[in-house]
Amino acid sequence: MIKKLLILNLLLFNYVAFAIPKAEKSALIDLYKSTNGDQWTNSWNIKSSVKKWDGVIIENDHVVALNLFNNNLIGQIPSTIGQLKGLRKINLAFNRLEGEIPSEIYTLKNLQVIRLGKNNLKGKLSSTIGNLQELVFIDLFSNDISGAIPETICELKKLKILSIGSNHLNGQIPTNIGNLESLERLEISNNELMGEIPTTLSEIKTLKSLVIAENSFSNKFPKEILRLPNLKFVQIQKNDFDKKYLNEIVLSETSLAFFEYDQDKTEIIKKDIIEIHNSGEFRTADIKFEDDDE
Repeated sequence: MIKKLLILNLLLFNYVAFAIPKAEKSALIDLYKSTNGDQWTNSWNIKSSVKKWDGVIIENDHVVALNLFNNNLIGQIPSTIGQLKGLRKINLAFNRLEGEIPSEIYTLKNLQVIRLGKNNLKGKLSSTIGNLQELVFIDLFSNDISGAIPETICELKKLKILSIGSNHLNGQIPTNIGNLESLERLEISNNELMGEIPTTLSEIKTLKSLVIAENSFSNKFPKEILRLPNLKFVQIQKNDFDKKYLNEIVLSETSLAFFEYDQDKTEIIKKDIIEIHNSGEFRTADIKFEDDDE
């Protein structure tokens, strides 16, 4: 009898140890149902234990990471995603998600990584993104997001990578962008942005990569930016910059590894672009999931 009780207690302990709050499990099931879960590349058996669900990382009985990268998700991100209060990393990139980014995602104050690139998401970036003070990596590349870049994004002091290119963003770069004191990669190419490049960008000493090509930026490109100590990679072509001024400053102000602007030829290219991106120079944030082999 005692032996049976010990076995029962052990089984109960193991069950409790891997249990997550009902609200969190419900949020995961909502995501599964709203994104055609039974057709995912790596689907879940929602009748089994959550710990067995592919891409779900649990620590201290809470979901801390969700990695469903390139997994054939089709549909919308449900508002109940906001119930995953302990979430630090979410990677739903390279799927077929549509609709707007739910406002509830901006209430997840532990988030460090948001990867939603290569989907069909639309709508505007909420000004409440400034609430996510732990953010290190934002990837919204190649969606249908419109509107202005919210100024509150410049309040994210820990942000290292901001990748929001290939959308329909308009307006100007916020003048307080220099507040992003940890930023290493700024990628906003192929949007509908305009106006002058803020000189405050030259205050970001950590900046390694600047990709602002294919917009409608105008006037003189600030030469102070080219003097940044860690800057190695720049693409500013297909804008409306003063080309005569550009030709003058690129020869005297830069020692970049790669600099692409509106010239048929440039002598600034010192490394092959593939070599640069495959090197460790631009792996600037620890974004790898515990079970992520991408």
